[in-house]
Amino acid sequence: MAHIPGIFKLARLRVPSALLYVFVAMVLPHRADWINAQSFVFIPLELWVTGLLLLAPVRGPWLRIALGLMLAAGIILRLADLAVFEAFARSFNPAFDFWLLIEGMDLLNGATGRIGAVLIAALLIVLILGIVWASLRALAILQQWLQTLRPPRAALWLIVALALSILWRMAGLPRTTTYFSDQLREHAQSTIAGLHDLRSFRAELAQGSPHELPDAPLFSALEGKDVLVVFVESYGRIALEGDLFAPTLTGMLQQHERELDDAGLGMRSAWLTSPTIGGLSWLAQATALSGLWIDSQLRYDSLVRSDRATLNRLFQRAGWRTVGVMPAITMPWPEGDYFGFDQFYAANDLGYRGAPFNWITMPDQYVLAAFQRMERNTPSHPPVMAEIALISSHAPWTPIPRMIDWQDVGDGSVFTEQATAGPTPEQVWSSEARIRDHYRQSVAYALDNLLSWVQTYGDENLVVLALGDHQPSPLVSGDAGNRDVPVHLIARDPTVLDAMAHWQWSQGLQPAADAPRWRMDALRDRFVEAFSRQR
Repeated sequence: MAHIPGIFKLARLRVPSALLYVFVAMVLPHRADWINAQSFVFIPLELWVTGLLLLAPVRGPWLRIALGLMLAAGIILRLADLAVFEAFARSFNPAFDFWLLIEGMDLLNGATGRIGAVLIAALLIVLILGIVWASLRALAILQQWLQTLRPPRAALWLIVALALSILWRMAGLPRTTTYFSDQLREHAQSTIAGLHDLRSFRAELAQGSPHELPDAPLFSALEGKDVLVVFVESYGRIALEGDLFAPTLTGMLQQHERELDDAGLGMRSAWLTSPTIGGLSWLAQATALSGLWIDSQLRYDSLVRSDRATLNRLFQRAGWRTVGVMPAITMPWPEGDYFGFDQFYAANDLGYRGAPFNWITMPDQYVLAAFQRMERNTPSHPPVMAEIALISSHAPWTPIPRMIDWQDVGDGSVFTEQATAGPTPEQVWSSEARIRDHYRQSVAYALDNLLSWVQTYGDENLVVLALGDHQPSPLVSGDAGNRDVPVHLIARDPTVLDAMAHWQWSQGLQPAADAPRWRMDALRDRFVEAFSRQR
């Protein structure tokens, strides 16, 4: 037993450990659901090339350091891909996505508290530095080991291994791969393509919109109406068609459909394809309101610096009082000036006196009650066009608010007891089943709340266009490819429904599987066209 420590000295494990580290780095998949035992039964051609470069007669460590940094970059990008795909069903784009760290910190603040968010951020920094150090160290160990062999003979064996691997690959036989270099190339190409796309988008903005209508007929079919565009957070197609969610949500929609129909309100529904999934709600909102496809932060930043007329601004031009209600906005939001609001209500402007629901500043019921009180209850108020973002169905989906009588909402302090009840985010997010169940409950609450408000306050002059902003993350939906969201139009005045009859949307609140499916950027111009006809 006394000789065991000498046999298993760490120094004897350095070379195999370094080799294993480099191998795993070169074959690790960039999607979590692709990681299994078969993922590592490959021969990476880059492994032989790296060995040859480490044997190159170059003075100084610069080539090895460059290879180490490239190896570290590949690992970091792969891990970023894993995280971004789980949240947004796409790969990480180095040019566009570093700002996600800021948004992630905001979400972590709400889910784990400031201390937890800081600790996670610190661990992330340590992880990145650790990857860089480990990559440099692994290549240093391998270079030292190769130099202890006879370099010409080692180089010959590496060349033979590389040649055989290439021939194997050319013969179409499996299990040889250039996955590592392919991923680096794809990230570089996506970055370059994104920058080219941004230049094209800016040129499109500079040209202006060919679809602007003259002032006079704008929204003539909606004269005197209060028009609400309501975005329901994470309300995706999966909510109405997924086996885990549909029984609850479709049953609730059917009940509200009967009640709204009995109250004399008409409903039409269809599908829209969102530019995002799992988050980044402002991209969807900007897409719907601007009529342009906004699928990246750089496109969004370019849009809000342009003079492209949003749906809000077109209503403002036609004489409506334009209002924005954004309970998720807790800091200055200079981009809001672009959308064209006569009145903007951020979280601190809504008078909420209750406790927050973790990240959620206030429940949806309070948001709609405050809007009704401050805008629609005003005697002889001018017609209002409001953009409202409902956020109770935003992660972490706990605690779930409960509906109360609309007359009891008051200043929101009545919701404090609800806000301090229920499981913690850590408890909910410890199980995929609990995450999905709480998502189901939160979307059910959001829709129940909105439709109850419409039934309670839906007079002859109310028109509501309600839509999801995006599907929930693939962790919840289990579907990374579908970006569809439901959209509903509700109005009591039958002439409003007649004006959009040619859209051929499904009757009621449940869009048929084959109901029209538009890209979300088509909504603005089709809305303008349908409701701006001369009577």
